[in-house]
Amino acid sequence: MHVHRRQFMGVLGTGVVLGTIGCSSEKSEAAAQRFEFTLTDAEWRKRLTPAQYRILRQEGTERPWSSPLNKEKRAGIFACAGCGLPLYASKTKFESGTGWPSFWAPLDNAVRTKRDVSLGMIRNEVICRRCGGHLGHVFDDGPPPTGKRHCINGLALTFRPA
Repeated sequence: MHVHRRQFMGVLGTGVVLGTIGCSSEKSEAAAQRFEFTLTDAEWRKRLTPAQYRILRQEGTERPWSSPLNKEKRAGIFACAGCGLPLYASKTKFESGTGWPSFWAPLDNAVRTKRDVSLGMIRNEVICRRCGGHLGHVFDDGPPPTGKRHCINGLALTFRPA
């Protein structure tokens, strides 16, 4: 049986969710950076659901194929669930087969990336430029025109129809 990398990553993601993913925010590079939108830990916990807090503030992930945003096809904007910053236009969303909402490009000045060496591999983590919330990861196996796949947790996003 041949397993594609994206299918493997989806299965790996499932195991990670059930296992041990999630660095504490104190260990996070993002926590050491300055962001224009900041809240105390108590304020973040009040603002976000427990699952959103685990993803955005503790670098967790959601189960693949669990987000309703996977099926979102309307025109609009996907924004950070933590601070509301517009991150991705619906025209850049595509079906990656991984189980997470995927985009081939962010909006200008919306996200930052940082090196992630967890899980025994080197990846590029995507974080919100304004609040530092963990969104997901970016890979070099996406469609034209960028060749990038921003694999983003649906719980880290909100959707605003056009």
